[in-house]
Amino acid sequence: MTGAALESAKGAGLPDALREPWSELPRQQEAATLGMWLFLMSEMLFFGAVFMAFSFTRALDGEAFARAARETALWYGASNTLILVTSSLTITLAIRAAGAADNTLATRLLAVTALLGLAFLVVKGFEYRDDLDHHLYPGADFALGQNAALIFWSFYWIMTGVHAIHLAIGIGLVTRLAWLMGRGRLSFASPQLEVTSLYWHLVDAFWVVLFPVLYVAGRG
Repeated sequence: MTGAALESAKGAGLPDALREPWSELPRQQEAATLGMWLFLMSEMLFFGAVFMAFSFTRALDGEAFARAARETALWYGASNTLILVTSSLTITLAIRAAGAADNTLATRLLAVTALLGLAFLVVKGFEYRDDLDHHLYPGADFALGQNAALIFWSFYWIMTGVHAIHLAIGIGLVTRLAWLMGRGRLSFASPQLEVTSLYWHLVDAFWVVLFPVLYVAGRG
């Protein structure tokens, strides 16, 4: 990108949106979105493999998996589902507010999104504490015996743990955007907003799948 083109972009009110080597904002946004989708597809391949392994082992002893699933804390899972669905709404509204050049509203909605993500982790922490208190974790002291229920709870800890890590990363990304936007250092046209929103929605979507698989299936 030439220096003249960059200065032109800055003069158009997009100080941090257009970056080298791009000379046009639409192309930069398309490239950023494509890159994020490629990353998300790699994440879907990982989670897809885990879900496939879970489904295969559940098919071997569905009754034991159902009994194990009934030991999960449905109230915690339902509460966190509501929290994340609400966070998807707030980040979507934040992107719309940014598109309307309402930086104040966008900043507040991004902050609310990050706080909702943090609330999810706090609730999950209480749930993990209860699971540990009831010896619902892989090991010699596992409460339900050394059987297929142990495999279910192994998947439970792996799947929810990996999801929590992804969510923690998302909280950091959204918090950074809120901080930058609140100080006027992030343009409404920056592709960072859209790609971060895509990542957040993916994390939410994975939980929407995890909730019925881990919490609801055994209670049908």
